[in-house]
Amino acid sequence: MTRMFILPALALLLAAGGCAATIPTDPDGTLDRVSGGTLRVGVSPSPPWTDLPGGPEADPAGTEVELVERFAESVGAEIVWVPGGEEELIGQLEHDELDLVIGGLTAKSPWSSKVALTYRYTATTGPRGEKELHVMAAPMGENAFLVELERFLLDQELPA
Repeated sequence: MTRMFILPALALLLAAGGCAATIPTDPDGTLDRVSGGTLRVGVSPSPPWTDLPGGPEADPAGTEVELVERFAESVGAEIVWVPGGEEELIGQLEHDELDLVIGGLTAKSPWSSKVALTYRYTATTGPRGEKELHVMAAPMGENAFLVELERFLLDQELPA
């Protein structure tokens, strides 16, 4: 009788062990698609983090732009920059039209219920003396992509 319970338990344990090997995962395959492919980045002007000094048709500039360029290089991706306002870009991120949104976002972002915010990669003092934790926005549920991005950001030597 005991053997009847051991075999199903062993099969369940082996199946669970196989699942653990794929965590974290991206249901939509963002990291796989981006690696060696194209990283679609929404950029909302927020100097010094992001800026569009040559207008919306020119390449953006700023601290976050440089970080994203280095991240893209680390995964072998080309970047397609998509300028716009935060609300528009977050909507595109939600509809899988973008892979990342930058623009001086902080951990207090009102978009946190709609997108995944990275772990803070740096902290600054805001205009009223409050601590601002800077983050980037990624698609909800694309955990392998988010983990890869966060590992990259944490490896950077940025002021804390």
